[in-house]
Amino acid sequence: MNKISRLIFPAFSCIFSLIFFSIPSFGQMNDVLEQVAASRDKAAGVEGPYRFDAAPLTAAPKGYVPFYISHYGRHGSRFAWNANTYNKIRDVLEAAKETNSLTPRGEKLYDDFMGFYKDPLVNTGDLSRLGEEQHSEIARIMCEEFPEVFKDGGLVLARASTSQRAIVSMNAFTVSLQKHAPKVVIEANSLHTNLPIVNNNGAPQDVRRNFQGDFILPESYNSFRERMTDYDGIFSKIFSDRGFLEEIGGRRSFVYELFNLWAGYHNYSDGDWLEDIFTKEQILAQWEIENYTHYAGHTRRRYNMIPLLQDIIGYADEAIDGSGYKAHLRFGHDTVVNAFITLINLDGSGFQPTKAEDVKYWFQNFLTPMASNIQFVLYRSKKNPEVLFKVLRNGQEATLPQLQAVDGPYYKWSDFKSWADGVAAAHPEILP
Repeated sequence: MNKISRLIFPAFSCIFSLIFFSIPSFGQMNDVLEQVAASRDKAAGVEGPYRFDAAPLTAAPKGYVPFYISHYGRHGSRFAWNANTYNKIRDVLEAAKETNSLTPRGEKLYDDFMGFYKDPLVNTGDLSRLGEEQHSEIARIMCEEFPEVFKDGGLVLARASTSQRAIVSMNAFTVSLQKHAPKVVIEANSLHTNLPIVNNNGAPQDVRRNFQGDFILPESYNSFRERMTDYDGIFSKIFSDRGFLEEIGGRRSFVYELFNLWAGYHNYSDGDWLEDIFTKEQILAQWEIENYTHYAGHTRRRYNMIPLLQDIIGYADEAIDGSGYKAHLRFGHDTVVNAFITLINLDGSGFQPTKAEDVKYWFQNFLTPMASNIQFVLYRSKKNPEVLFKVLRNGQEATLPQLQAVDGPYYKWSDFKSWADGVAAAHPEILP
């Protein structure tokens, strides 16, 4: 492990803030708001559909060929994850209708929404057809990019969380993998005993594992939301009077759910009836609010991803030793992806800013869209005993700034294991 990694990891001390901010290659994304403004899908954050826009991959160092892949994938596109997205909007619009508090645009929103929401409400949380297609295509690309891994057959183990959307995502992926790599033998399951690996934070209390570790939260997300939201601008478009809002739950939850609906309804609908409900400025602000909310809610649990990290390393080591497994696949949720990428400092995302406004430069929730995935691809050479690997994030080659790269995006597997051992040692498990 190099000097910088010893200093920064695993505690990510704010003492080294200046070091991180002075090195742009550590993940700082200065043009993040420009990217969001230019892309509806990115503005949708974690609710956006998967984007098949990865750049061509860098060739491996001479003599090295891929032989094993370890994967974690979020479920694909779905209906809103929570029925509140539909019920809250319905209740507010109905109350506004009854009190004659809707503007002409509000009346149109009422009519459009009432003709729209019932089927999505019944399917709350379910994977959409688009979600299946995403995972099918990701599996095809995996086989196309790394044919050496699967050409001679071998074993593949796939595990999903117990949610419907994760299970159906796993099925779509493995069916496609079998089609494009017919010699492999695939085992698949969705057991509660998997949850400490595939969805530790969502595991039942008696199997959940918790680990020690500090987290810097610059500001509560409710405080950040309140000072960033243009309530007057949003409400004036929809309501001629909004006194009734306080009687049915307040303004914050309505705007939150309305933006969630705007962000996610293209995962299961081709309609465009919400596209003018927010201005460009309001979209940017709401994206930043949601980005900060996901940072605060998801990445604070990064150390609880240590079981996933150890699972990845343990199975990879067995593959290196000749276990016969060509891939291990895991299917779960954005909460896991966001926490895990910050645990391993992928593209510098492990840094903890001390100002809420700076979070967007280091953590971007649009990098965890529906079907987002992390792939560790291991390489070996007949002439060199050192195993190399690279990490793909949504098919794009990513960096691990705490490690010294061997060549381009390629790192020594032994260096990663040493770093991971340091993380586990510094963040012991909290035993019952």
